[in-house]
This record gives sequence, structure tokens and C-alpha cells, in this order.
Amino acid sequence: MKKASIIAAAGGLLRGAQSLVAQEPAQEITYVNDPSQGVLLNRMKDNWFITAEGGASFYLASKSIHRSIGDRFMPAGSIYGGKWFSPVFGGRFGVNYLGLKGLAEGPNFVGVLKNEKVGNYYKTKYAEIGPVFDVMVNLTNWWCGYRPGRVYNAVVYAGAGGYFTLTQHYKGNEKDGWKKANNDLVNLRFGLINSFNVSKQVALSLDLRFTGMDGLQNEGGAGWNKKYGSIQAYLGVTYNFKKRDWTAPVVPVCPEPENCDALRARLAAADARIADLESQLKDCLARPVETVVENNGPLATIYYPIGVSRLSRENQRVVKAIAHVMNQNDKKYVLTGWADNYTGSDNINKRLRKNRAEGVQKLLVKSGVAANRLEVATNDGNLSDLGEKCVALDRAVTIEEVK
Repeated sequence: MKKASIIAAAGGLLRGAQSLVAQEPAQEITYVNDPSQGVLLNRMKDNWFITAEGGASFYLASKSIHRSIGDRFMPAGSIYGGKWFSPVFGGRFGVNYLGLKGLAEGPNFVGVLKNEKVGNYYKTKYAEIGPVFDVMVNLTNWWCGYRPGRVYNAVVYAGAGGYFTLTQHYKGNEKDGWKKANNDLVNLRFGLINSFNVSKQVALSLDLRFTGMDGLQNEGGAGWNKKYGSIQAYLGVTYNFKKRDWTAPVVPVCPEPENCDALRARLAAADARIADLESQLKDCLARPVETVVENNGPLATIYYPIGVSRLSRENQRVVKAIAHVMNQNDKKYVLTGWADNYTGSDNINKRLRKNRAEGVQKLLVKSGVAANRLEVATNDGNLSDLGEKCVALDRAVTIEEVK
């Protein structure tokens, strides 16, 4: 069976299956977004947000237990920009500030306040500020599935950052603002964000966090690499930029027909027939491809009336079209002038052959073809050599590619 007949048979079978379905009563089909099928990833510019937080920090260190609990709280704050890459995973980056109050064993430790002691310990007060980055996981969407209208989301995160330390500066015994201490730190942090959606754009949050830090020292170097930490609580507000939600795949919901056994049987037969046609088509495509013989004839042939060597307007358009083809490559061509040997003298025919070939060459060069790509020649024989009745086919210029 030929390829065309196989394709025609497949088309007829498909039209038959369509008419088969059309014979059944029309069923109402609805389309819905189904988050249970997963969600589609948004573009990079979507699901960005900005968050501002303010709260309190409580210092944790070995000596700080000797300071009253109420005297160990300090302000803390953060501002972040971030993006949710999916309903479950996101990231945020920003700047975190937290104040710390503690105790030191000697007067030379970072942040020691002059003339302020608790028993044998010296009070300290300093602030840490620097860039931070967190990786976030929305546990609610992970465990319970994504739902656009959900009010509460629990988000856990872990991250790191770098802090530089600000301490109280003194002139004599008088406080004189804050200065940067030579005490840069690395911090690791983790926490839980309790997020409450007020609207699609705005969410309020309670952020509970532990931050571990490393690097406090005194001026003599003692105490370097002693670890300490802080727990913080922040109230925050988040603004979500468009696009804010996630698109679920659209799935059709089709009511089940009362009884479609006959339809299933007929469709099964159609499937079997299609499989058979596919097999025949595969066999047909596997047959050897016929080799196409390349045409080695001239690129073009320009014909002339008897005794004429000038190009007519029609032939000028033909030559310009040939020039356009030649300008698409860098091949060389030979232009051969011909005249019939049944009319005119040898001198006249010699002049006609030469003038015809040179006339085509001039127009090709004028049309943009480089002269060094064109070779002019003449041939004293008859082009067609079909006899005196076909002399019109011998008055010509042939244009052939140089092999």
C-alpha cells in the first residue's frame, strides 16, 4: 500500500471516530484549577515580597544570668526583600539589627559600660548589625497542600550572615554616642514565622528566632571565639508584589456516561485499525529513498531573434533575476554565445556570438556580479543541433557554472 493511501485511510478512520463520538449525546464538560495536580512555576519576576520587622532581643551568655531578666532585653529589627520560588521554597535577604545587654569579667571587654557593675561583673551593651540571608520552607503548604485562600502559614527558616559591632563611646567618663568596634562576627540563625494573611497583598507575622554568634573578645585578645547567642521575637508586616498566587493545572471534569460499553468497543476497534495503519506507514517509510539525479544543465539560456544581439526588455528582466541568484553565492560562471549556422555568413555569426555573450556580461556586472566571476566564450557549433527547422533554438547565450 502506498504512503498516500495509508495516510488517506488513517484520515478516514479518524473522521469515522469523530462521527462516532458525535452520535453520542453531548456531555457537559467543565474545567477547573486542581492544586492536587501540583502547581505551575511562575516567572522570575513574580512572587517577590518585602518585609519589615520590629521586636526585642534577649541575650544568652554564661555571665548574663547574673543580670536581672528585665535588664537583658534590647530592641531588634530587620528589613528583607525576598522571593518564593514555589509554594514551599523561598529565600529572603536583608539587614538585621539587634541590641545585646550582658556582663563581662573585666573592664576591657567589648561593650563594657564605665562605672556600671553588677557585683564583681561589668555591664556590657552593644549592638550587632549586618547583612543576612535565609532559606525558607512553608510547612503548611508542604504538609497540607497549597490553597490560595489559607489565612495562616507556618514558615521555618535557617540562614547566616555577618555582623559588625557598635559599642558605647566615651569622652572621659561621659557617653559620646556609638562607634564601630574591631569585632566582626559570623552568625547562624533559625526560626519560625507565624504568618497571617490580611489580604492578598498584606500579611502580618510573629517571627520567633534564635541567633548564634561567634567572636567577642576583649582588647587584649582574651575571650576570642567564645560563642554566645540571642533569642528574638518580632512583629512584622509583609507586602507581596504581583503575581502573588500560584496557578494550578487546568483539568477537565467530564460526567460519566450512563452506559458506554458499545462506544468503548468501537473505539477499541478503531485503535486497533490505527495501530495497523501506523505499522504499514512505518514499513513504507523504511523503504529506500529514490536517488535524485542532479541536473547538470545550464543555469539559464537567453534566446534572440535572427540577426539580433541586443537584449529585449523581457530578457533584461531575466538577466537581472539571474544576477540576483549569482549574488547569493561566490561561484564562477561561463557565458557562451551561440548563432545558428543555417543563416548569415561566418563573419556575421561570429560577431553575433561575441556581442550576445558580452551584452549579457555587461548587464550582469551592472546588476552587481563581480566581473572576475564571469568568463565570456563563443561556440561555432549549433546549440540544439536539431536541424534547420529548429534554428531559433540555436540563437542564444547559455550561462553555466564553472565546475
